[in-house]
Amino acid sequence: MKHCFLTFFGLFALVLAVFGQAKSDANWQYVENYKDMAVEQMRRYHIPASITLAQGICESGAGRSRLAREAHNHFGIKVGINWTGPYIIMSDDRPDDRFRVYRTDDESYEDHSKFLRNNARYRSLFSLKETDYKGWAHGLKRCGYATNPNYAPMLIGVIERYNLQQFDSYSSGKYHSRKITPEETDFFEEHIVYKVNKCYLIIANSRDTWEKVSRETGVSVRRLLKYNERPKGSVLQRGDIVYLTKKRTKGDKSLKLTPHRVQPGESMYDISQRYGIRLKNLYKLNALSPDYVANVGDLIWLR
Repeated sequence: MKHCFLTFFGLFALVLAVFGQAKSDANWQYVENYKDMAVEQMRRYHIPASITLAQGICESGAGRSRLAREAHNHFGIKVGINWTGPYIIMSDDRPDDRFRVYRTDDESYEDHSKFLRNNARYRSLFSLKETDYKGWAHGLKRCGYATNPNYAPMLIGVIERYNLQQFDSYSSGKYHSRKITPEETDFFEEHIVYKVNKCYLIIANSRDTWEKVSRETGVSVRRLLKYNERPKGSVLQRGDIVYLTKKRTKGDKSLKLTPHRVQPGESMYDISQRYGIRLKNLYKLNALSPDYVANVGDLIWLR
């Protein structure tokens, strides 16, 4: 019997996290919260940080599953014959499946690394480079980590959607998506560069201004305003999505049959920013007039 796999609860929560209707993306927040943990585990056990983060997102529904909330279990690891610690009973393959309970999230991340490192089943993975996230994803499925037949492409999709591979290039405690100068260090320690719909973005914090983002990224204020479809004189707010490259004319192909359902307080602009689609094209994709105002419950097609 396999002791670790994508649980029903993790899969259900993942669907909510990736395609769900929360205005802010839980996956981004998960990466913000656990990136340092994943990099530390990579340094100690040589498991790609991108793989650890992607598995955490998938297995725990971005930290929102019952298993993650009540048991700090981010990776769906069952009790097994060697576990002597506490456990939680949840219905999965069987109605009385037992999953490991940890005192902290750090313990879960550490046990996940040891689970892979000390299990002969996964020995072949450690001959792969830390930057070979595709090899690791396919290897985990081949070695029996998950029963889901789409486990490998799912991990790869999460990694590439959120640019998690940037964390696999660990050097002197710094990780980022491109080479930076010493003057830029503070900025890129505070910001993750995400990749959505083949576009790069950051999430603004309370200290950011258009001028600061421009200075640190090398993208002019004029272009930042244009890419983000913001008027001159607008002010950045904490939590704003800031694209560093031009948004695209339609959503990612994975969203072809997945419309977005409008949530309370959500505008067409919010939706265009979330999915990396130019606002005028979002209207065009849905055959909407320029004066349309998003109504709660409306379905907005993204591709």
